[in-house]
Amino acid sequence: MDIISIDSFLHFLAYVGTGLLLLVIGLIAFAFTTKFSEWKLIKQGNVAVAYKLWGKVIGLGITIYTVWGNSISLLDAFIWGVVGIVAQIVVYLIIEYILTPKTNLAKKVEEGNQAVGFSLFAVGIAVGLIVAGSLTY
Repeated sequence: MDIISIDSFLHFLAYVGTGLLLLVIGLIAFAFTTKFSEWKLIKQGNVAVAYKLWGKVIGLGITIYTVWGNSISLLDAFIWGVVGIVAQIVVYLIIEYILTPKTNLAKKVEEGNQAVGFSLFAVGIAVGLIVAGSLTY
């Protein structure tokens, strides 16, 4: 008697692999929203940039978690994961250019402003929760 079937294990691996692929796609897509190298600044100890980046990743992880529980197939889950990435980018751009036009948030984060970085961290998680909640139709 098998406790875990081979098919179930392969299904699990497919979802884990797809989820991690979506996180990598998200990281790459998020990098296009900044004019500086987030990785370089994080290596230099810029906590504000780390907050901003990892808030988005956590928000995306929350979205992916919800998508996995509500999708009808791996392809459906992947598509809605991409929707989550796009939603986070759109919200960031709205905040950066429409809601705070007189404050260059990207520049503040690049300069190490932890208050701005943490605010964007919180926004990344909040957006992930909103998108995730919207996917529980």
